[in-house]
Amino acid sequence: MKDTLKVGDRARLEFKVPAEKTVPYLYPESVDFKAMPDVFATGFMVGLMEWCCLEVLKPHLDPGEGSLGVHINVSHSAATVPGQTVTVEAECTSVAGRRVGFKVTAHDGVETIGAGSHERMVVPWERFIGRVNEKAARAGVPPIESCSAGA
Repeated sequence: MKDTLKVGDRARLEFKVPAEKTVPYLYPESVDFKAMPDVFATGFMVGLMEWCCLEVLKPHLDPGEGSLGVHINVSHSAATVPGQTVTVEAECTSVAGRRVGFKVTAHDGVETIGAGSHERMVVPWERFIGRVNEKAARAGVPPIESCSAGA
C-alpha cells in the first residue's frame, strides 16, 4: 500500500435501492427472510458501507493488492424502501500498517439509516488466494481459480 492514505480521506457513494436488495432476497432459501417486509436488508447496507470504504482505499493500493473486511460494528436504525437512494459516506479514521479503520454512515434522503465503524486489512491477492486454496484443500473442496481484483 502506498503511503498516501491519510486519516480524514473520504468517499461518498449513492445507490438507488432495487427490490432485489430487500430482506426477502438476502437469503431466498430462508422461509423466515422471505416472509419479512420488502425493505433494504441490513446485510446489503453493510455491503454498501464496505464498498464505500473500498472507494477510499482504491487510489492508495499497489498493483495486485486489495482489502478484506475484518471488523464491522454498525447500527441499522431505520427502514428504507425500494426506490429510495441511500448515500453512504466513509472516512478513514486510522492507518496502522495494513489495517485501516473507517467511520461509516448511511442516509436515505429522509433520515440516517445506519452508522458505525469498519476495519479493512490490505492484502496481496496472490498470497491471500494461496491461503484460501490451502484451506480448500484441507476441506476437500475445489480451489478458487483466480482473483479479478486488482486486475
